[in-house]
Amino acid sequence: MIREGKKNNRLKTDEGKRGENQPFHVKHGQADKQQVVCGMRPVLEAIEADSQIDKILLQTTLDGQLSKELRTKARERNLPVQFVPVERLNAITGANHQGVVALIAPIAYRSFADMLQSIQEGGKQPFFLMLDHVTDVRNLGAIVRTAECAGVDAIIVPDHGSAQIGADAIKSSSGALLRLPVCREANLKTVINLALQTGLQVCAATEKGSTSYVAVDFRRPTLLVMGSEDKGISTEVLKLCDVRAKLPIVGQVQSLNVSVAAGIFMYEVLRQRGIE
Repeated sequence: MIREGKKNNRLKTDEGKRGENQPFHVKHGQADKQQVVCGMRPVLEAIEADSQIDKILLQTTLDGQLSKELRTKARERNLPVQFVPVERLNAITGANHQGVVALIAPIAYRSFADMLQSIQEGGKQPFFLMLDHVTDVRNLGAIVRTAECAGVDAIIVPDHGSAQIGADAIKSSSGALLRLPVCREANLKTVINLALQTGLQVCAATEKGSTSYVAVDFRRPTLLVMGSEDKGISTEVLKLCDVRAKLPIVGQVQSLNVSVAAGIFMYEVLRQRGIE
């Protein structure tokens, strides 16, 4: 069955063993209004069609040839796969999900390498923002909203352990997520290495830094890195950054909300680049 809203249409598939070819649902999840693809073969077809899959949820106890094929294809395309109890899948959809649900992203992800090449060929001074495992949807939305206003070229997020880009994130960003390119990358270290090799400075916004944020030369091509809400920038990412900058803290609370800190850094870039 394909169901969106109140419209119902049934699609029948060939009968197969173990219920792997049962009728399936494609609908919008009630929690975040994402498109949901249910069923083993429909999810395989979505993978083959290069759909913008946000993540694949597999029942923990799932076994069989098709499930192995699905995991292989997901791994080949660097698609996030999460193993969950059947109760989690039942909460997402009342359809016969056969132990697998794919959440389709509401945006089209871009490649950092392609974005970087396009911007450099266009003669623009690159300005990218990397979010190292920012998990709060509201923080993500607020950061992207500011980034769009500040002229950031693209946001870079990891494909695992980041806030889900669904309706709530889009709402929190006031629609900026529909305008600003997002690069979802399997390895943030690979992104940083490419940025460094092509002449970008990689600036970590961290309280561990020894340089004031106003002393950093943001007129240069820049990749700005912001860390997660609880742990900040991961150690392996921080080691690769060639600049570590901090914001002054004079009160008793020793940290700023990541969306606030990101906004200060982004507008310092604008100030130094003479954009008013």
